[in-house]
Amino acid sequence: MKKVAILLSACALLAACSDNKTEQATPPSVYVTTVGEGSLSCSSNFSGHVVDDNNISIGFKTAGQIKRILVREGQSVSKGQLLAELYSNDYQLGVEAVQTQYDQLAAEVARAKRLYETKSISPNDYEKAVSGLRQLGVQLQVNKNKLAYTRLYAPASGIIGSVNFSPAEMVDAGTAVFSLINSSPMEVECDIPVSVYNQLKSYGDFNCTVAGSTDSYPLRVLSVVPKADGNQLYKLRLGFIGNPGKNITPGVNVSINSRCGIERPEITVPASAVFKQDGKESVWILKSDSTVVLRNVGVTAAPSNGKLTVNEGLSYGEQVVSAGVSALHQGERVKVIKKPSKTNVGALL
Repeated sequence: MKKVAILLSACALLAACSDNKTEQATPPSVYVTTVGEGSLSCSSNFSGHVVDDNNISIGFKTAGQIKRILVREGQSVSKGQLLAELYSNDYQLGVEAVQTQYDQLAAEVARAKRLYETKSISPNDYEKAVSGLRQLGVQLQVNKNKLAYTRLYAPASGIIGSVNFSPAEMVDAGTAVFSLINSSPMEVECDIPVSVYNQLKSYGDFNCTVAGSTDSYPLRVLSVVPKADGNQLYKLRLGFIGNPGKNITPGVNVSINSRCGIERPEITVPASAVFKQDGKESVWILKSDSTVVLRNVGVTAAPSNGKLTVNEGLSYGEQVVSAGVSALHQGERVKVIKKPSKTNVGALL
């Protein structure tokens, strides 16, 4: 009887070991998904306005009485063209008086130099004479500048928008005598959200339209302020490519459209497929022999509709594990569970 009991115990033990081996050989079950293409969504529409930063105020750099005004409102002028003059008699006299002193002192310095070379005067006396001549030269240049400032020239080409003074009137230095509408290209200014700012380099085309018109005008990026305002918006400046139409005038509101310049679609995977491994985003790739291998990937966008945008590490058509990723090991064989079709609710068929 003892021998029978021992044999029964041994059989039971062997059966238990056999069951353990069967359990260990059972591969983990996972869901997989095929890497596919996502639709590009970096296109935006926002509003802006044409800025009028081309209005320049022009005034004399010195005070005086206006002698003559040589242009009128609405007149086109060229850069460097004479616009107005002040009476310059007093400034001319000032230049002549200092010029006389300068010439006299220059002659004295020349004599002092000869005496210094023959060691007839001390180096200190000679340096004082040279220093005095230098100071007088600076004063002479200041007076010449004031004389030149009595003539007012156009700083840029454009159209005279307004004439604010008449001949014989007195003006102070810096007072706007004219306003000049600069003929430089107009610009569009707008506020863009964070989503557009972060992908600004990806946008290849900008254009704008005016309300009531179907004409579209291409734009190019001039600058963007890298600091958001209180509404989390960034200031963007755009320039027209070519000459805009007649309905584009300073101050008009425009609708701005933009789209990505990226030609190929983006790669997306379920957010559940990506996990952290040694501080890097990773996924499990399903091989043809039903084993899985770890691969690092580059994620470029936050989850949207349950999907992540990936820019490196994956190719179209590859299969990644989308559920059950936490319990897998490198090279492990897995069992793929097929998801029931939408018409087979509950996998009853």
